[in-house]
Amino acid sequence: MSSSADLRQLTESHIEAMAFESRQPRNLYEPMAYILRLPGKRIRPVLTLLAYQALSGRNPAEALNLACSVELFHNFTLMHDDIMDRAPMRRGQPCVHIKWDENIAILSGDAMFAFSMGLVVKDFPEKAAILATEFTRVGMEVCEGQMEDMDLAAQSDAGIPEYIEMIRKKTAALLGGCLSLGALAGDASPELAFRFRQYGELLGIAFQLQDDLMDAFPPEGFGKQVGGDIIENKKTYLLLKARELAGESQLRELDALSQPGTDPAAKVQHTLRIFRELDIENLTQALIRDYFGQALAIGEELEHQSRFAPIKAYLTEIAGRKV
Repeated sequence: MSSSADLRQLTESHIEAMAFESRQPRNLYEPMAYILRLPGKRIRPVLTLLAYQALSGRNPAEALNLACSVELFHNFTLMHDDIMDRAPMRRGQPCVHIKWDENIAILSGDAMFAFSMGLVVKDFPEKAAILATEFTRVGMEVCEGQMEDMDLAAQSDAGIPEYIEMIRKKTAALLGGCLSLGALAGDASPELAFRFRQYGELLGIAFQLQDDLMDAFPPEGFGKQVGGDIIENKKTYLLLKARELAGESQLRELDALSQPGTDPAAKVQHTLRIFRELDIENLTQALIRDYFGQALAIGEELEHQSRFAPIKAYLTEIAGRKV
């Protein structure tokens, strides 16, 4: 059985061998090579290869094109998200639309998506229909999630169920899709692949909730700005739960703090005070534990139906890095 570190190296080598930087026209392919060279953990292709290995018992290198398809798709979404967010930096380097321009970033992202579609079916032409259908389903959910995130930002009455469904699509669906794609390629039944997908989605929701929590209550030595989501008026679980539980005076204060021109430092300070008054940190931790627990129950089931231990170990390691 290949380790996650081995699978990550296989992925890196396979992406490097695609040699986008040497293709023409340069302004189409160089941005693709650039974003793929930025530091990343390659979590999604590693999960795809682990799932393939768990179900097939065969050499995971057989599924490298499939694994890289999800990594290219992921980076396509990042390229376009950065344009929509007007983000200047990605992983410590200028975003593609800053280093080149928006038109190039849009077209290069489109090309990356098209290229990823070709990779989906390259390794397993006999399974082209089922893999392409699953890949398309995942891609549509990610796009729906991004649109729902934009819609939530404009809604004054956004609720927690809508937020959870949004992060399930925008963030968790791709993690679940990596596992279901790898499982389907490894000869899993549609029912078993669905359980792999559920496992990944539940963990993906938990991971996003952890990110929300650490933005407001980072662990010691985390090294990230505290309250970036608060400064941006981002609707996170913490803010939505606070608004759900807040009394009238707390709601008025939250409304006032969200107004343009509010001093960022004061905004973070007073919002965190309200979060503490309402015990938001502990409530968020409880919800994270609930999603981890739901995933654990499915994982125990999958351990009896596949070589699941390396997947569990890898995702446990990732979870440990986040807390």
